[in-house]
Amino acid sequence: MLAPSSPLVAAAYEVAQHHPQASDDGPGSAETPWRTISRAARTALAGDVVIIHSGVYRERVVVKASGTAGAPIRFEAAAGEHVVLTGADRLTNWRQADPQQPVYAAAWPHRFIGWNPQMTHPADEYHRVIGRCEQVVVDGYLLRQVIDRSHLAPGSFFVDVTNKILLVWDGGNRDLNKVHVEASARQEVLRVEGAYVHVRGLRFRHAANMAQHGAVVLAGHHGTLEDCVIESMNACGASFLGEDASIRRCVFRDNGQLGFGASRAHRLLITESVVENNNIKGFDRGWEAGGNKLVLCRDAVLERSRFLRNRGSGIWFDIGNTNATVRHCLIADNEDAGLFYEISFRLHAHDNVLVGNGFAQTAGAWGAQAGISISSSPGCVIERNLIFGNREGFNFREQLRTTPTLEDPVERPVWNHDEVIRHNLIVRNRDAQVWGWFDVKDDRHWPADGRASVPPAATIAEAIHGAAGQPKGLTLEQLRLHFEANVYFAAPGQGWFKWGPSWSRHKSYADLGTFQADLRIDTKSRALEPAFADVGGADYRVDAETLALLADCYPRGPVPGVLLGLKP
Repeated sequence: MLAPSSPLVAAAYEVAQHHPQASDDGPGSAETPWRTISRAARTALAGDVVIIHSGVYRERVVVKASGTAGAPIRFEAAAGEHVVLTGADRLTNWRQADPQQPVYAAAWPHRFIGWNPQMTHPADEYHRVIGRCEQVVVDGYLLRQVIDRSHLAPGSFFVDVTNKILLVWDGGNRDLNKVHVEASARQEVLRVEGAYVHVRGLRFRHAANMAQHGAVVLAGHHGTLEDCVIESMNACGASFLGEDASIRRCVFRDNGQLGFGASRAHRLLITESVVENNNIKGFDRGWEAGGNKLVLCRDAVLERSRFLRNRGSGIWFDIGNTNATVRHCLIADNEDAGLFYEISFRLHAHDNVLVGNGFAQTAGAWGAQAGISISSSPGCVIERNLIFGNREGFNFREQLRTTPTLEDPVERPVWNHDEVIRHNLIVRNRDAQVWGWFDVKDDRHWPADGRASVPPAATIAEAIHGAAGQPKGLTLEQLRLHFEANVYFAAPGQGWFKWGPSWSRHKSYADLGTFQADLRIDTKSRALEPAFADVGGADYRVDAETLALLADCYPRGPVPGVLLGLKP
């Protein structure tokens, strides 16, 4: 006879470092909880839930076990409790290292980057300080790092690698034994390698991570991060590497390089989240910095989220992304482009509000300082977005670029073609409502009858199938750039339309009719000044008559952080 099988019973565990009976040798019960989250991570299996109570947990947690679709492994903060997982350790027992100045010393055994003598990533002169991994925090405030002891001053620290000593000078000239001092000692705080692992309600901060490496890593498929805060990491807040990850109601803020990064994270969902004030260390924005960067991701969706005040682009897709969607997002006050889609394929950006982006004086950022910038990325559809008060409204950026694809790692040419920009409200942007930054020598961005010289004709299909080199003989007609039924408006002193980069052949158009007649890429669009209720209060509601005139050129559905629809 076969014995009947009994289903596995899911377990509930608790972690509470301040509980008087807490011990990692115990059962992880409410009466005898575990002291560390790592202990729970080594034990929990499919269907188990780990409840974590208040505390600052100074550890690196690695989750290798997997749950299932119906029985995920869950790590959750206890209701209403403040749980912090940090890469920093508390430093005490400071000794004064300089009898003339309040410089204090502590032992420092850490070396985070060992493959170059500067201990930086990238290993170049610009990142000689920025690219280091160390962080020192006094009473919650980050100090400034120097790379020569003689440069120490109030509010700074120096790592003496040779003598394995950390030297710190508090900004208030205080005795460090009388304040709360932490220093980042771990490069990751959470790594999830298993599938179907859910993490909810935790705060993560202060990892000593290098650029391009997240302090929180979701590497397993179907991972979920909910109601979490990821802040003040040395470089990237989080890295999403597994497929089908869901990020809900999370905050990524004040991280040194990026809010988050993603690579091959197919079907990534970012929803109801905030990505704010990242790249506080000043990493090179032309390399990788700002709100986020996604690479080689298929079917990523960013929705109902806010991308605000990032030191670089708000949203950056770069290298071989395919079928990305950005919808119902507020993308505002980012120093470079609000949404930058680069050497990728088929973006659908719709029903977003993009305001106040692109006003930094970033060297080399031409064509990437608009509300939406499409850079060498074919097949995009941009519709029903409110693009208001940016440096430039909508841009094309073109260079001779190549990219790998998800199907083929070999670099191949990629350029802007087969684009649809329709039913957008593009108004009151400073330098131009639309600008085509085509930094190419072949005049492809001009109509065939308006080119300085006309090389032998080639079709898009011929160019693609002859992908050994860059396309030849393209004309504006063959690029198939379709602007349709948009609403534009420029106030006095603002630009309407510009075509071509400012340093080579270019033309400015002071009205819509001339732009349409000359380039023949815009149809059914209109010039109209909408009267918003209160732009200073993020109230973009309009009266019924204006809404009727705008027709489809207005976001459908709510966007967080702004008011849309009819005026009351």
